[in-house]
Amino acid sequence: MIRPAAFLIAAALAARSPDQRQALVDLAYVLGEAHALRQACHGDQTWRMQMSRMVAIEAPEDALKRRMVDSFNAGFMLRQAEYPACGPKVTEAERETAARGRVLALGLGGESP
Repeated sequence: MIRPAAFLIAAALAARSPDQRQALVDLAYVLGEAHALRQACHGDQTWRMQMSRMVAIEAPEDALKRRMVDSFNAGFMLRQAEYPACGPKVTEAERETAARGRVLALGLGGESP
């Protein structure tokens, strides 16, 4: 059963502007990068699960969902090729990626970074 509050939140999120929709695609890319970097050193699914949660919360139409998933996969493949194994440069890349993700997430939430 869907609660009314959850329905209202989903409806509000569905009304994203074109810029916000692009920001979701950009954030998905960053999450893909973060997932590859995390996997290089920890091998877990932290950022993949966050991507799944974002898609579930946003409940985008099929075209936007496909763009988000494709963007996540592109970010993952890029960083996996750059950093196939754990090392000091992975930690630096994780910090840079986290900073970009934070700016995008705060912007989507209507906050300033």
